[in-house]
Amino acid sequence: MMRSLRLLAATLALPLCGLAQAAVGLGEIAATAEDGPVTLYYPSADPEQAVRRGPFTLSLAPQGRPVRGNGRLVVISHGSGGSPWVHADLARSLVQAGFVVAMPEHRADNYKDDSDPGPDSWTMRPSEVSRAIDAVGRDPRFAPLLQLDKVGMYGMSAGGHTALSLAGGRWSPAGFKRHCEAHLEEDFQSCVGLITRLTGGWADGIRKWAALTVIRYRFSDDTPRVHSDPRVAAVVAGVPSSADFDMASLASPPVPLGLVTAQQDRWLTPRFHSDRVLQACKSCELIADLPAAGHGALLSPLPPGLTGLLGDMLNNPPGFDRSQMAEVDEKITAFFAKHLPSAGAPPREAAQP
Repeated sequence: MMRSLRLLAATLALPLCGLAQAAVGLGEIAATAEDGPVTLYYPSADPEQAVRRGPFTLSLAPQGRPVRGNGRLVVISHGSGGSPWVHADLARSLVQAGFVVAMPEHRADNYKDDSDPGPDSWTMRPSEVSRAIDAVGRDPRFAPLLQLDKVGMYGMSAGGHTALSLAGGRWSPAGFKRHCEAHLEEDFQSCVGLITRLTGGWADGIRKWAALTVIRYRFSDDTPRVHSDPRVAAVVAGVPSSADFDMASLASPPVPLGLVTAQQDRWLTPRFHSDRVLQACKSCELIADLPAAGHGALLSPLPPGLTGLLGDMLNNPPGFDRSQMAEVDEKITAFFAKHLPSAGAPPREAAQP
């Protein structure tokens, strides 16, 4: 009963424009000549239609006319090898509450090019988020509809690492190395990604030796990585990669920080990642804890037909009810609505594209 009352209160806190169930527009803009595209989901005056993107059929209004919602922007940072489509359900929840959603494509760590995930990508990602905000602010269709003094930031997995950086977190590649040296076997996929796995056989010793050799060679830099963007005013990290953070830097975040956790996560073992953040950060809000969920629970929609190691890491664990993720999206949306109050400019439509 109390949970239902809290959800009702959160829903009532959403901007009134969210009650109109606006159509969800889909667009794309360039950030810089070097960056990948920024995908936009936004309130639109045009009707939705079936749109095929990758393995998904989504209901959207491609290049639909933008209309003003609540005047606020939320940036979503995808996980390693991710795309703009695997967070379409969360984007819809945010758009129907009035937000514009921007998803930058992270260089060399996306569904088109996954050649350099891990600390190299994590170093670049926060600046890519800032440049995506800049790009939205330059766009003649969206700039008149938004105030960018208070922007929301959501990230999942490697995107959660990005989110923690924008919440004031400090980390270093050498911190990643030290974690893997201490906990390689217990958190193997976090350290090596999807290159290989431990099988319990004689070859595991070779796999561990090879992994540590590469990690020690590539990630010895102990220079702290920090990135500050004063426009980012509220952050949510979903199943974040966080073992390499100096937890003292996340003890008192300068902005509201929420977390979503999945206790059956076998890619980012919770006790080394999300649980550490919650233990260090007493002001953080646990938006949702999913005891039966795996790492892929926050991909919504989940890519179909995943097999092999990727399927083992992302497919639903036995007994997990994916239907509950709609409520999680609502809670994330309510968190941003609470901390990013509607901008006060009068409603108006943007110029025609």
